[in-house]
Amino acid sequence: MELTELGSILHMEKGKKPKAQVKVPTDGYLPYVDIKAFEQGVIDNYATIENSLLREDGDLLIVCDGSRSGLTGIAMKDVVGSTLSKIYADGMTTKYLRYYIQSKYTLLNTRKKGTGTPHLNAEILKKSKLIVPSIPEQERIVARIEELFSELDKSVETLQTTKKQLAVYRQAVMASVYNEDTLRPITDFFDISGGLTKNSKRSEFAIKMPYLRVANVYYNRLDLTEIKQIGVAESEIERTLLQKDDLLFVEGNGSKEQIGRVAIWNGSIENCLHQNHLIKGRPMGSVLPRYALYYLISGYGRRQILDVASSTSGLYTLSTNKIKNLRIPYASISEQIQCIEVIESRLSVCDSIEKTVDTALAQAEAMRQSILKEAFEGRLV
Repeated sequence: MELTELGSILHMEKGKKPKAQVKVPTDGYLPYVDIKAFEQGVIDNYATIENSLLREDGDLLIVCDGSRSGLTGIAMKDVVGSTLSKIYADGMTTKYLRYYIQSKYTLLNTRKKGTGTPHLNAEILKKSKLIVPSIPEQERIVARIEELFSELDKSVETLQTTKKQLAVYRQAVMASVYNEDTLRPITDFFDISGGLTKNSKRSEFAIKMPYLRVANVYYNRLDLTEIKQIGVAESEIERTLLQKDDLLFVEGNGSKEQIGRVAIWNGSIENCLHQNHLIKGRPMGSVLPRYALYYLISGYGRRQILDVASSTSGLYTLSTNKIKNLRIPYASISEQIQCIEVIESRLSVCDSIEKTVDTALAQAEAMRQSILKEAFEGRLV
């Protein structure tokens, strides 16, 4: 069967910036599909239909601007956003075209054009060649793709469930070793202090030093791939200088799940400071930092952090004073070491299982692409 250059039958119509938008459903306005609405199904705006590109039920859209360029999707009637295009091809069903574009997503997404906001390089799509069989044959191929994808989806769902169960087990492991009857103020064991406040004047300071930001600190994990410099007065250095084994608390993140993330500074960067959105806990010797860390990221610790962080407005915020109100269980050093060993031996099993699960998930995605490749090479049915 002959190959057809997609550009000879392809039609793309770019969305437009609407004449007017509102935040609530209003007569004469339709949901406005921007990237957020397209990816997450969350509608934040409604647009007038005047001078707008409308999408009817079942129309196919493709992302043309931004990091997700090349992504396709089908939804209900709405106004097409200016970063999206309505797309169709003569002689091709919507699903057949969508699966074909999906098979090219990695290529389209990694070969975007533009130096500022990346844009879809539509020429790559237009110059690609594929078999365009009869409509009944297209429907048969799509049915087979969806049958195989359904089997993959079931496997992926099982794997994702396993990951959730591992997260629950991790919490149970950490909670099982602590005795809450021995709780004492965290200030008995750690000196709590804040960091450097960022402002425009810091660029004028002669001393520049590396510093940690919220983006560097996660649950029991540091991401040091991007370390920035900050101007600092000599008088501030001693107070904000990090030492190996310091606890680091994330002050706020706009998310109940992420506020109060805790990690231990590993000392891998010399003379490193921290900003004020990270609260430091300097160990005073009678409690091992890792013993405290595992408690603070356990269910017990998380409940305490959320309790002290909650406010009457419904928001969650932390401060040095709120951290000082936390309590952690006390045990002898030998008991702490034993607790750490029990936790880490069990968590290592979890890590091994999770690594296997992640490998299987990656293989499932590779299998999905393999199915699409075979489909459009005429070898699937």
